[in-house]
Amino acid sequence: MPEKIDYDAKIPNNVNLSEDRRLQRALEGWQPKFLHWWGEMGPTLETHGVYLRTAVSVGREGWAHFDHVNVPDYRWGIFLAERDPDRRIAFGEHQGEPVWQQVPGEYRADLQRLIVVQGDTEPASVEQQKLLGLTAPSLYDLRNLFQVNVEEGRHLWAMVYLLHAYFGREGRDEAEGLLLRNSGSPDAPRILGAFNEETADWLAFYMFTYFTDRDGKYQLGTLKESSFDPLSRTCEFMLKEEAHHMMVGTTGVDRVVIRSAELIREHDTLDIGPHGGIPLDVVQRYINFHYTVSLDLFGSETSTNAANYYTAGLKGRWQETRRKDDHKLTGDARTLDRPNGDGTWTTEEQQAILLLNLDLRNEYVADCQTGVKRWNKILADAGIDFAFRLPHPGFNREVGINSGHHVTPDGTIVDEATWEAGKRKWLPTTEDLTFVRSLMHPVYERGKIASWVAPPRQGINGKPIDYEYVYLT
Repeated sequence: MPEKIDYDAKIPNNVNLSEDRRLQRALEGWQPKFLHWWGEMGPTLETHGVYLRTAVSVGREGWAHFDHVNVPDYRWGIFLAERDPDRRIAFGEHQGEPVWQQVPGEYRADLQRLIVVQGDTEPASVEQQKLLGLTAPSLYDLRNLFQVNVEEGRHLWAMVYLLHAYFGREGRDEAEGLLLRNSGSPDAPRILGAFNEETADWLAFYMFTYFTDRDGKYQLGTLKESSFDPLSRTCEFMLKEEAHHMMVGTTGVDRVVIRSAELIREHDTLDIGPHGGIPLDVVQRYINFHYTVSLDLFGSETSTNAANYYTAGLKGRWQETRRKDDHKLTGDARTLDRPNGDGTWTTEEQQAILLLNLDLRNEYVADCQTGVKRWNKILADAGIDFAFRLPHPGFNREVGINSGHHVTPDGTIVDEATWEAGKRKWLPTTEDLTFVRSLMHPVYERGKIASWVAPPRQGINGKPIDYEYVYLT
């Protein structure tokens, strides 16, 4: 399998697509439908050049090229990490066997479902972010938005390639369906709830790329362990690009907190809304919402489906090969905290293999905590007595054992009346959303930045902050 990407092909790829004419024709038939979807559902703001990175190889060094690109002309394509000819299955009942280059018949439906669900998230986020360019706080931010968008589009291509190449007519039909569902549609919504939420302002975008794209990192990490080698190699390369999306979120929230801290010190009050800043309690409510919606993406804490996927070798754990156990989990146990109707919590023991979703969620929670520590350090260094925190994992949940219970951010189980009375303190209110949106005025002048967010500490690919990252029409 060549490392370099063939950019002379109609569909850039490193999978020797030209050697499979039937597959090539099928994907070339899907391409105009993708471009139509992009034209209808992609970014609203028109540009005539964005400083984007484009993958040129899949090796560890020198894998990307930077230049101004007209976004509709971006070279989406199919890129898989290099194949390891000695790779073996690392977990489950097939542990030690060679990985699969074709789909085993008995796992066909399950693998197809996993790929479709992952694929559905990629265009959804583009749809959610469709209007954000109209209110970008700087050309730097606008460039980052478009970079996220085109890479989500390429991730869609990655999943569509697998569906076309390995799942026959059913796969082709599912690939069509990925363009027919739309985020927030009442008739044909996206599969997962978080991808039907509105991303109407840039604070929400920073939170989405911090929390929801971080979920994507962990989901891709489990699929990277798959015994189906083409899926594993696809996800391994996607993780390279996912890192940028999370950087946008991490540093974006950094910059909001830095600017809010500056305004707090300047005006000696936490009430910085009248001074054009985002109050810290509003930031906390955005954290609460985006974090808990993203927790729902991990599914129910106990899951026989996840156990079956693991046993079959379809989907592993985060960093499976680094785990110090037998990679079968048939005799292992873990604990689970379950809410009770009387307002108490019960800790119960379950088979570890039934708690794989919880295992992955716990890895995610620990990772999310690093951002909170980072933002709190900004406040502490500024001498501000305020600390962000992640709410209890039972708070504001629609999926799993906590759904149907009213759990406060500190983990107290309360009745419905208490919950309704406290919601305004814990989750973004209509007034919060209206206020944040009122700050969203576009800043398109080179080197300038909106007044509610601090400038970035460094530019992209060594370029200065005042570089012309986007050529506007």
